[in-house]
Order: sequence, then structure tokens, then C-alpha cells
Amino acid sequence: MFKAAIRLQKTKKYVIQGLVFFAFFIFIYTIIDTLNMSYAQMNESFGFYLVLVNILTNIVMATLSTLLMNLSTAMVELKGKEGKGSTLGFLSILFGILTYGCTGCVIAFFASIGIAFSVIALPLAGYPYKLIALLLIGIGLYVIYRELEYGKCKVKL
Repeated sequence: MFKAAIRLQKTKKYVIQGLVFFAFFIFIYTIIDTLNMSYAQMNESFGFYLVLVNILTNIVMATLSTLLMNLSTAMVELKGKEGKGSTLGFLSILFGILTYGCTGCVIAFFASIGIAFSVIALPLAGYPYKLIALLLIGIGLYVIYRELEYGKCKVKL
């Protein structure tokens, strides 16, 4: 069934949906980076290579998140139910907002729910946390793949 889901990705509906998801995810990841530290400040503090790596990681994360959402949509179309791994892309965004987002916002958010501490100084402008978010997306893709490839389906293909 995974091959059927991949074939669906080439249809006009999924290409347009993918472009919309990609634009949305790139926007979100760029906003999270900007709230943490602007690319100009990052360049001054850590050098051009960290800026380049951050932007390339944003592109990879947006692409994988888009694939995750499109495969989840294909699973709904093929199996009639949503996959368990589809929420991990959203969790990676939430994780990014809460960990390498704007420190003032994170402190205010945690304080509003009763937690009075937050990370003050994040190494490499929060890049290690971005790698953890990338890992969450990867786990989501693996779960969706397993559900598509080995999951039970009432309808035989």
C-alpha cells in the first residue's frame, strides 16, 4: 500500500497540497528561527555556516513534514483512517516553539501554566533542538511507512 500512497503523491491534488504544506512549514520554521535569533545576529555570533545549516535544515524539515502530511492524507484516502505518526510533524513544530522559540515567549507560556523556569542560553542558536525536532519528523515518517506497508486494510488492493 506504500507504493499506492507514493503514486498518489504524483497527482495534481497532492502536488498542490504539497506546495501549500511546504510553504506553510517553511514559514513556520523561519518564524521560529527569527523569534529565537535573526539570521544576521546568528551570522555575527556563530558565523555564516550555522546560518546556512539552519536554512538547509529548515528546508529538509519542511520537505519531510510535507511528505508526512501528504502520506497521512493518502492513508486516509486509501485506508479510511488517519495514521498515528501524522501528529509527530505537529509535535516537532510545537517542540520548536517551546524550546528554540523566543525566550521571553517561552518563559511567559511556562509561567502561565505554572512552570517558573526555562532555558536561558541555548547552544548554537537552538540548533540541537532543531535536530531533535527533525528526529520527531523522522519517527513520524517511519510510523506512517509501517502503517501503510504492514497495516491491516479492509479493502484488498
